[in-house]
Amino acid sequence: MSIVVNILIIVGIVFALLSVIGMLRMPDTFCRMQSSTIISTIVVILVIAGAIVYTAAALKNTEMIIKLAVLLVFYIVTAPISGHMLAKGAYRHGVKMTDKIKCDKYGEDMEK
Repeated sequence: MSIVVNILIIVGIVFALLSVIGMLRMPDTFCRMQSSTIISTIVVILVIAGAIVYTAAALKNTEMIIKLAVLLVFYIVTAPISGHMLAKGAYRHGVKMTDKIKCDKYGEDMEK
Protein backbone atom coordinates (compact mmCIF):
# COMPACT_ATOMS: atom_id res chain seq x y z
CA MET A 1 0.00 0.00 0.00
CA SER A 2 2.86 2.37 0.69
CA ILE A 3 3.82 2.16 -2.98
CA VAL A 4 0.39 3.47 -4.01
CA VAL A 5 0.60 6.29 -1.45
CA ASN A 6 4.10 7.22 -2.60
CA ILE A 7 3.03 7.22 -6.25
CA LEU A 8 0.06 9.48 -5.51
CA ILE A 9 2.23 11.91 -3.55
CA ILE A 10 5.01 11.93 -6.19
CA VAL A 11 2.53 12.51 -9.03
CA GLY A 12 1.04 15.33 -6.95
CA ILE A 13 4.48 16.89 -6.54
CA VAL A 14 5.11 16.61 -10.29
CA PHE A 15 1.83 18.37 -11.02
CA ALA A 16 2.73 21.08 -8.48
CA LEU A 17 6.01 21.61 -10.32
CA LEU A 18 4.14 21.83 -13.63
CA SER A 19 1.82 24.39 -12.08
CA VAL A 20 4.73 26.58 -11.07
CA ILE A 21 6.28 26.29 -14.53
CA GLY A 22 2.92 27.11 -16.12
CA MET A 23 2.48 30.15 -13.90
CA LEU A 24 5.91 31.43 -14.87
CA ARG A 25 5.42 30.88 -18.60
CA MET A 26 1.86 32.12 -19.06
CA PRO A 27 1.54 35.59 -20.59
CA ASP A 28 -1.10 37.23 -18.39
CA THR A 29 -2.94 37.03 -15.10
CA PHE A 30 -5.91 35.08 -16.42
CA CYS A 31 -3.83 32.34 -18.00
CA ARG A 32 -1.75 32.08 -14.84
CA MET A 33 -4.87 31.76 -12.72
CA GLN A 34 -6.23 29.03 -14.96
CA SER A 35 -2.99 27.10 -14.78
CA SER A 36 -2.69 27.43 -11.03
CA THR A 37 -6.33 26.61 -10.27
CA ILE A 38 -6.57 23.50 -12.43
CA ILE A 39 -3.23 22.05 -11.48
CA SER A 40 -3.52 22.87 -7.78
CA THR A 41 -6.90 21.15 -7.70
CA ILE A 42 -5.32 18.03 -9.21
CA VAL A 43 -2.46 18.22 -6.69
CA VAL A 44 -4.79 18.46 -3.70
CA ILE A 45 -6.93 15.60 -5.05
CA LEU A 46 -3.87 13.37 -5.40
CA VAL A 47 -2.47 14.23 -1.97
CA ILE A 48 -5.80 13.71 -0.20
CA ALA A 49 -6.31 10.47 -2.14
CA GLY A 50 -2.90 9.36 -0.90
CA ALA A 51 -3.91 10.25 2.65
CA ILE A 52 -7.14 8.28 2.26
CA VAL A 53 -5.29 5.20 0.99
CA TYR A 54 -2.75 5.47 3.82
CA THR A 55 -5.46 5.92 6.42
CA ALA A 56 -7.44 2.97 5.06
CA ALA A 57 -4.45 0.64 4.85
CA ALA A 58 -2.25 1.53 7.81
CA LEU A 59 -4.44 3.26 10.37
CA LYS A 60 -7.80 1.66 9.57
CA ASN A 61 -9.50 4.74 10.99
CA THR A 62 -12.96 5.09 9.44
CA GLU A 63 -13.63 8.50 10.96
CA MET A 64 -10.48 9.94 9.42
CA ILE A 65 -11.34 8.46 6.02
CA ILE A 66 -14.77 10.12 6.14
CA LYS A 67 -13.23 13.45 7.15
CA LEU A 68 -10.70 13.27 4.32
CA ALA A 69 -13.41 12.32 1.81
CA VAL A 70 -15.56 15.28 2.91
CA LEU A 71 -12.53 17.55 2.63
CA LEU A 72 -11.83 16.22 -0.85
CA VAL A 73 -15.41 16.84 -2.02
CA PHE A 74 -15.40 20.32 -0.48
CA TYR A 75 -12.17 21.23 -2.25
CA ILE A 76 -13.34 19.84 -5.60
CA VAL A 77 -16.48 21.98 -5.37
CA THR A 78 -14.95 25.21 -4.07
CA ALA A 79 -11.58 25.50 -5.86
CA PRO A 80 -12.93 26.03 -9.40
CA ILE A 81 -15.59 28.44 -8.13
CA SER A 82 -13.05 30.54 -6.25
CA GLY A 83 -10.73 30.60 -9.27
CA HIS A 84 -13.60 31.78 -11.45
CA MET A 85 -14.57 34.50 -8.97
CA LEU A 86 -10.97 35.73 -8.73
CA ALA A 87 -10.72 35.93 -12.52
CA LYS A 88 -14.02 37.77 -12.79
CA GLY A 89 -12.96 40.23 -10.10
CA ALA A 90 -9.64 40.84 -11.84
CA TYR A 91 -11.45 41.43 -15.13
CA ARG A 92 -13.89 43.89 -13.56
CA HIS A 93 -11.01 45.83 -11.99
CA GLY A 94 -9.36 46.28 -15.37
CA VAL A 95 -6.52 43.77 -15.34
CA LYS A 96 -5.30 43.65 -18.94
CA MET A 97 -5.31 40.50 -21.03
CA THR A 98 -2.59 39.64 -23.48
CA ASP A 99 -3.17 40.63 -27.10
CA LYS A 100 -3.11 36.95 -28.11
CA ILE A 101 -6.51 36.31 -26.48
CA LYS A 102 -9.14 35.98 -29.20
CA CYS A 103 -12.19 35.14 -27.09
CA ASP A 104 -13.48 37.47 -24.38
CA LYS A 105 -16.58 35.89 -22.83
CA TYR A 106 -16.42 38.11 -19.74
CA GLY A 107 -16.59 41.19 -21.94
CA GLU A 108 -19.55 39.79 -23.86
CA ASP A 109 -21.40 39.03 -20.60
CA MET A 110 -20.74 42.50 -19.21
CA GLU A 111 -22.13 44.16 -22.33
CA LYS A 112 -25.51 42.50 -21.83
